[in-house]
Amino acid sequence: MSEKRRMIRSYVLRSGRLSKSAAHALEAYVPLYGIDPADSMLDLKKIFPKPRPIIIEIGFGMGHATIELAEGYPEYNFIGIEVYPPGVGKVLSEIHERSLENLKVLRADAATVLDRMVPDSSVCGFHVFFPDPWPKKKHHKRRLLQKSFMQTLARKLETGGYLYAVTDWEDYARQILRELQELELLSNPYDGFAPPRPWRPETSFQRKGEAKNHPIFEIWFEKEAAY
Repeated sequence: MSEKRRMIRSYVLRSGRLSKSAAHALEAYVPLYGIDPADSMLDLKKIFPKPRPIIIEIGFGMGHATIELAEGYPEYNFIGIEVYPPGVGKVLSEIHERSLENLKVLRADAATVLDRMVPDSSVCGFHVFFPDPWPKKKHHKRRLLQKSFMQTLARKLETGGYLYAVTDWEDYARQILRELQELELLSNPYDGFAPPRPWRPETSFQRKGEAKNHPIFEIWFEKEAAY
């Protein structure tokens, strides 16, 4: 009897202390600021009070950059996707405390969400800041930013939209760059890696990488033509 093929996940659910405020937020604020996982496409124009360009951040961790960007750029609507409960709870609390109307949170696997819930040509930009590098070679298959996944991101982008990825692991950065250059739907406006965006907030993962003398690699690709 053959076994069903098991999907390789790009994450491991870490154990972490769930603060009282985060636990309260997960219970009280998901109906207000969360998006429920579903098997049907979202109408992105209806999930926010005002229709604005949509930016999706994948794997926001504790959400410091997510909150800062949403607060600093109210002309955009943001969706944060994360599986880590303390981070989801923290962001929900911040949305409530800061009265942010342009940020929603979805606690689910990003690959499943994009496949089942996000329409093609509907997203202005994707942010993937310091994804798990899975540094051991035998674990590279677990890396989130693989060619097949980035093809999905490209389909979801509207014309003129962008994919912005940042990592402090050089071999991962070069893999991402190489595989993106093979995609027909996206183009690189730079000769290799991109210059830093001054509007991107510094993250704790960036500080940890810099403390280890890791250079920061920025990758920016754009969808220039409809397909």
